[in-house]
Amino acid sequence: MITRHLRRLWGLPGTALGVVGWPPRPGERLFGRWHYWWQAQLIDCLIDAQLREPTPLRRGRVVRTVRAQRIHNLGRWTNDYYDDMAWLALALTRAQAAGLVHRPAAVRQLTERILGAWSPEEGGIPWRVGDDFRNTPANGPAAILLARSGHLERATESVDWIRRRLHDEATGLVLDGLHPGRPTERDFYTYCQGVVLGAETEIALRQATENSAGHRLRVHDLLVAISREMSRDKVLRGHGGGNGGLFTGILARYLTVVANRLPGDSATDVAARRLARELVLRSAESAWANAQRIDGLPLFGADWTVAADVPGRGSRPGRRTADGAKASPEAERDLSVQLSGWMLLEAAAALPA
Repeated sequence: MITRHLRRLWGLPGTALGVVGWPPRPGERLFGRWHYWWQAQLIDCLIDAQLREPTPLRRGRVVRTVRAQRIHNLGRWTNDYYDDMAWLALALTRAQAAGLVHRPAAVRQLTERILGAWSPEEGGIPWRVGDDFRNTPANGPAAILLARSGHLERATESVDWIRRRLHDEATGLVLDGLHPGRPTERDFYTYCQGVVLGAETEIALRQATENSAGHRLRVHDLLVAISREMSRDKVLRGHGGGNGGLFTGILARYLTVVANRLPGDSATDVAARRLARELVLRSAESAWANAQRIDGLPLFGADWTVAADVPGRGSRPGRRTADGAKASPEAERDLSVQLSGWMLLEAAAALPA
């Protein structure tokens, strides 16, 4: 992934960003498309690698990518999408905790924007500035960030809002989002399940045992629903390329958070941690077995249950989708798909032997 996708931003020394397609088109090499939130996930993956096996080279990649993120964003940390901002704040918080970068003002600014977006009337935060769409992809990572940054009450309000408005009784899964006053669309994505698992676990960790029971129970039930509805033989399903390419890697990341950190000693707590671990390991084994090898390096598929397709030199760039991202006709050329495979393997490596 590093060899194929990581490049200097506009040739500037001391910078690095992920090229969004491989083989890259001319506009992609110049970062005409760059996808703010994909780069935040790249930073997280670079942090994972440094934590797993620290080297000066890996440390430098984190520093260069954080720097390039701000440069490409015209000197700003913020943008108009609350999910984007939550993801970057989470990555910067992890990088600071690991002693890799020091950006407290950026984290504070991003967190304040998210806190200020809360709607007392409707509950939740919108997907983006000026939009009435309220969804799990914004509120989930925001709740993780708020729990980790000491805003436990607001984090709890966020997961309670998701539970009240977006929990589907029929499947046990979390729906994508809603427009106030309209029927809720029945869209289910692995991303939504992952961020809710992460948020509920972070809150449970910070509450007294007796107060965390409800959040732990939600994790237990959601894990069972994910295993039943979103996996085949415990291998997690994918969502193609574009933004969807990242969804299942995000679920894998937070399954590992559950497996490693969900508190509680009851039989159901132990079973939940065991199931989360199994979903990650089975998925990682399948993704690795089905990856192609190019010059000795893996190319991951968008579907971890079948062999990956190798994009050709004439591969077309992504097409625009409703949320502004572009999914390539050959999903494997998308940076998002490769980051998801990397995220999955890091999640598996972070599990105890």
